[in-house]
Amino acid sequence: MTILVIGGTGVISTAIVDKLVDVGHDVTVFNRGLRPLRHKSVGSINSIIGDKTRDFKAQMSGKHFDAVIDMISYNFSDAAITLEAFGTDTHCIFTSTAAVYKRPMRVAAITEDLPRWEDDSFYPYGYHKARMEDYLLEQAKKGRKITIIRPSLTYGIGSKNIGVLRNNYGIIERIRQNKPMIVFGDGTNPWEYTFAPDIAKAYAGVLGKNQCFGQIYHATSGEPRIWDDLYLEFGKIIGIEPKILHISTEMLMQTIPDRILHVYQEKMSAGLFDNSKIKRDVPEYQCEYTLDKTLKAIYDWYMSDEEARIIDEDLDLLEDKLVANYQKCLDILKA
Repeated sequence: MTILVIGGTGVISTAIVDKLVDVGHDVTVFNRGLRPLRHKSVGSINSIIGDKTRDFKAQMSGKHFDAVIDMISYNFSDAAITLEAFGTDTHCIFTSTAAVYKRPMRVAAITEDLPRWEDDSFYPYGYHKARMEDYLLEQAKKGRKITIIRPSLTYGIGSKNIGVLRNNYGIIERIRQNKPMIVFGDGTNPWEYTFAPDIAKAYAGVLGKNQCFGQIYHATSGEPRIWDDLYLEFGKIIGIEPKILHISTEMLMQTIPDRILHVYQEKMSAGLFDNSKIKRDVPEYQCEYTLDKTLKAIYDWYMSDEEARIIDEDLDLLEDKLVANYQKCLDILKA
């Protein structure tokens, strides 16, 4: 198949492109050309430099693709730009997010039919993705070949979003230096961590399948873990037991709202997702990366790439300060 990936340079989209090339598709990526391509088979990938917000339909004029994978639509207007650029015979796969679900949720396993955000007062990102889904499903009812995939927290080679405070490239060094690392709550909140090469199987698997048109799918690891495990597994790889400091989400939100907002809006609720629907329609969707295998791959990347070892000094100092101030509070309470 001839496939266009809109985006193509992010962690997930890079893995998708690699998977598509591996299984023999003719792949083109469309982006602004601001970031280098990190794909395994760069020579096998076509590239179009452009800006989707600037007359995308004209840029796609005369080009035909069997399928389009849109990684950069965040609201219904973005999605409409994509659909208007291609004919009804093109299968369009859109990336939504598990953030569309209204929190808190009172279920053990999250299914695709649970209530979503109905206003943008608490979580605008999740709300606008939900409205994008509404628009796309309406278009699917009119005959458009549309599939929506909802990833959750996904890591991969090049990830910056590792750690509770995000963009924390310093996890390995903090463990080595025996510095405490902050985890929200008591660290036992259940969650699933997915590795990008696994989720790429979902995108490759739905391509051109009639049963996938007009459908929304989870694509997560299916491996239940807790938030402490993220640091504990890194500790096992390094050979040092990490020091973990638990601080309530509410206290962190009052102290560092810009850093902890993503936790407060989404991750302080459980994140266990039912993947039975995609496994029914795409039986080949089977995740092979457990958390320990995922973090070992990321650790190897850290060790092999000098850029990956650049520590955000401001973030490191912020974590030090939070640890010190929290200890002062404990000392006062003990007194």
